[in-house]
Amino acid sequence: MLSWLADFSHHLSALNLFRYITFRAGGAAATALAFVFFFGPAIIASLRIKQGKGQPIREDGPQSHLLTKKGTPTMGGLMILSGLLVSTLLWANLKNPYVWIVLLVTTGFGLIGFYDDYLKVTKQSHKGFSSRARLGLEFLIASLACFAIMRVGSANATMLALPFDKGFAFNLGYFFIVFGAFVIVAAGNSVNLTDGLDGLAIVPVMIAAGTFALIAYLVGHALFSAYLGVNFVAGAGELMVVCAALIGAGLGFLWFNAPPAQIFMGDTGSLALGGLLGTVAVAIKHEIVLLIVGGLFVVEALSVIVQVTSFKLTGRRVFKMAPIHHHFEQIGWSEPQIVVRFWIVSFVLALIGLSTLKVR
Repeated sequence: MLSWLADFSHHLSALNLFRYITFRAGGAAATALAFVFFFGPAIIASLRIKQGKGQPIREDGPQSHLLTKKGTPTMGGLMILSGLLVSTLLWANLKNPYVWIVLLVTTGFGLIGFYDDYLKVTKQSHKGFSSRARLGLEFLIASLACFAIMRVGSANATMLALPFDKGFAFNLGYFFIVFGAFVIVAAGNSVNLTDGLDGLAIVPVMIAAGTFALIAYLVGHALFSAYLGVNFVAGAGELMVVCAALIGAGLGFLWFNAPPAQIFMGDTGSLALGGLLGTVAVAIKHEIVLLIVGGLFVVEALSVIVQVTSFKLTGRRVFKMAPIHHHFEQIGWSEPQIVVRFWIVSFVLALIGLSTLKVR
């Protein structure tokens, strides 16, 4: 919204700053951080009163959680999404279609997660929304987003590029909608599975958002994209503002989510943030790089798939408990050890993901 101020730079030269994506990205991060800091305590207090017993803790999960996490309110994703939306609407160029596409998925997935959290809290059961109905709605929203990306993008909108290989590009055609929707839904649910310990999911999400903020800026710049040998996506640079808003809101949330957490992100936040990352990756044509940068989320999801498949086929479990962060709890790692070590892994994966820009 504030980007229009640049039109008056001939009256006041300082207003020319609003033309620059990097300046508005910084403003978006600061605004989202301030919003969550200011309104966070009131949101937590309100959720605590309305939820009473807080998020139900799985009895088949780590037994320590029944003591340390019982009574903690959930739906903390409302804090993140509020700060993210307000900041994005304030600082992003609202004429840019990619901004609205990403916000569509983020809000849609957030509403699905909110309903799931609502059912869990009101029923005091870990069983929420029907899995089939939930996935169906997610795929519908993601498919609409991918169709919109096809419509607003250039001729390379349906291209699939491989990292480490500048020359390879495969045109997916209309299959791009199916592929892109799968990436978005998988990203949303992978982050959702990772959100099981205090601060575990939000920092890797912010690291991934920072990585894709930089990639979006480079991909959206004709000179930089040509130099790096990546697909140029006109207008994609504006997604840097959205990612920056996520980082600011995430930092504010981490203040309250740091161990011992005053509030949990819940499906409201984890599903929405994963969907956001997936949509940005699809929009800037770096879906495969998301597998690298979000490798931690991939491993968390795979650990559940392997565990369930193994138990159904053989009656045996590969891990002591899934997702894999619970496995490490069972073998004696403390919660802070797991969280900080997983953060380190995420940071290393982000560096590897960024390296794909040049190693082509």
